[in-house]
Amino acid sequence: MNLNSLDLNLLTALDALLREANVSRAALRLGLSQPAASHALQRLRDIFGDPLLVRTGARMELTPRALALRAPLAQALDQVRGLFVPDDFDAARSERQFRLMMPDLAVELLMPRFMEKVTQAAPNVRIDVVPWRGSAIFHAEFARTIDLVISIGNAFKGFHRQLLYTDSDALAVRRGHPIGAKLKRRETFLAARHVGVIIRGGAEDLIDPWLRAKGVERHISLVVSGYLEALHVAARTDLVAFVPRRLIAALSKQLGLVTVTPPLDPGIDEQFMFHPTRAQMDPGSIWLRRLMLQTGRELERGRRVD
Repeated sequence: MNLNSLDLNLLTALDALLREANVSRAALRLGLSQPAASHALQRLRDIFGDPLLVRTGARMELTPRALALRAPLAQALDQVRGLFVPDDFDAARSERQFRLMMPDLAVELLMPRFMEKVTQAAPNVRIDVVPWRGSAIFHAEFARTIDLVISIGNAFKGFHRQLLYTDSDALAVRRGHPIGAKLKRRETFLAARHVGVIIRGGAEDLIDPWLRAKGVERHISLVVSGYLEALHVAARTDLVAFVPRRLIAALSKQLGLVTVTPPLDPGIDEQFMFHPTRAQMDPGSIWLRRLMLQTGRELERGRRVD
């Protein structure tokens, strides 16, 4: 391949086509017309000697060659973009877009205060929050699109972590719950009907393996995919939610919830901030991390829940 004869814009077109596996969506991603995207696909087919995208029934699928190209192409484009990243970050003038991944509880507890800081310092910066996903589906291609992760544990390869804030789990029930006050007793806790939270990519509610190790098996009547959903259900039924205490406190007045200490001490949960190791020295990432750490420390100091 003679690079002098290669239109490097075709690499961004290839990236969009491989990500979307759809010519129309790739065109939207690139800001091109569909005929222009189709023309780019044809040129790429000629260059690679491979169809790259083939129609299977009503949809398009990537060929094995196209699948093999996805990861190295994304890495190469990351490196090229890095050549044009300025050495400093002017927050007041920046129009940069940052992509954060976190569970709904972190959005509720952190983002209002965090966005106050962003709006004040960088009014033209855009923050995109995507739902948390477990490490089983946190694949390398997706990871390259993420600037910051808020999560427990240490399951994100290629990311560096810092402690953000601590919490503990408690029981949430609606005000006036018939057995709410009695849930501190083990036998009442076991007899109660619970709402579990299994986040995308997870196999079970994070509290259940810990309970099982203590010889406790909850009666789960409903499973939802987020902590906010669990609290909304608990507020309108007699189901019990076993969720982070800070989240209950933040929404107790709004939803009419009461916090009940569980019969077993769940200990302390540590929420971490993760950033890509490759962005360790990126001025924009440093700015973003500093603001998030400030927000976490303010939550720790100002909203401590006993």
